[in-house]
Amino acid sequence: MIWAGLILAATLFVAFANGANDNFKGVATLFGAGAASYRLALWWASITTLAGSICAYFLARGLIETFSGKGLVPESYLGDPAFVAAVILGAGATVLIAARRGLPISTTHALTGALVGAGLMAVGGELGFAILGKDFLAPLLVSPGLALVLTLVLYPLFRWVHARLRIRRENCLCIGPPVSRGPLVYHGDMPVGEVSGTAVLTAALPAIDIVISDLADCERRDRTIYAGRLLGVEARKILDGLHFLSAGAVSFARGLNDTPKIVALAAAFGGLALDRLILVVALVMAVGGLVGARRVAETMSGRITRLNHGQGLTANLVTALLVIFASHLGVPVSTTHVSCGALFGIGAANGRARWTTIGGIASAWVMTLPIAAAFAALGFWALRS
Repeated sequence: MIWAGLILAATLFVAFANGANDNFKGVATLFGAGAASYRLALWWASITTLAGSICAYFLARGLIETFSGKGLVPESYLGDPAFVAAVILGAGATVLIAARRGLPISTTHALTGALVGAGLMAVGGELGFAILGKDFLAPLLVSPGLALVLTLVLYPLFRWVHARLRIRRENCLCIGPPVSRGPLVYHGDMPVGEVSGTAVLTAALPAIDIVISDLADCERRDRTIYAGRLLGVEARKILDGLHFLSAGAVSFARGLNDTPKIVALAAAFGGLALDRLILVVALVMAVGGLVGARRVAETMSGRITRLNHGQGLTANLVTALLVIFASHLGVPVSTTHVSCGALFGIGAANGRARWTTIGGIASAWVMTLPIAAAFAALGFWALRS
């Protein structure tokens, strides 16, 4: 009974850490492009991730089998509470530390590292290295590169489409310090809507929107307005709606992909029924995101590359399609790796990639596996002792 409680607590710890590190990744483009405030984006992420987590019970149970550890270590260890608790705690500690430092790492990667570390401590050379390479490492290595390539292919295609539809981009120029709240964006001398900022300088310039705003706000956002109409509806409203839907699709895919991995070992050990375990984990993931997502949000939204709505929409579509497809097949790709790969692709396409930040994220990915492995190995040694 004590072991069952410890394993459940460890599973909820991983779920909380996952929410803090991962929940905002699906909606980072909304915040980065100025389509939503931090709070609105976070709530949208929480709701759609929860929906994906619940659907995982029906659509992604193959991932539970993959991350149960079968084939990686002898099955006798999968019923060993010390082994199960060590893997879960090792992964959770790694993800939570990264979240506190604002580094978007992969829970999938952390769980893989923890399985390897505890497995090496438990069985040494009997670890299933062939299974490790084929079922775990190969998808993790291939998926970000695939996302980057797909983004580089689709982004020019989408630009060509909106050019053919006569939808054009019009950029805002932000000048000066804040003096009031809630200004208007002007196109020429006609106001077209409110943005966060302070005061407005009107000028009869046909192709430039001029907004006076604080410097930090100007640096964070690429204020792009899409002018034109499609089927009688303003292009800006259509793109805003599609952007929100695509961000929701990414968050849904993340819940669908991550929840089965988190519950896998606890489900193999027993305790709560699988449906209840998934629901509890989904709720704790949402709480983790609402409480601790801010630092990773800042990294994902503004430090990788500057975004506009069209670029954010492209990155989200690539991420959602790859992750949902992989989850249905039971392939353990990382939503973090895929979404970051798509953002890297946007940065490369628009020439605004911040390679220092990208290099830091890549370094964190490299270190995730050995750190999680070390935590899990130490945990297994301590618990068995």
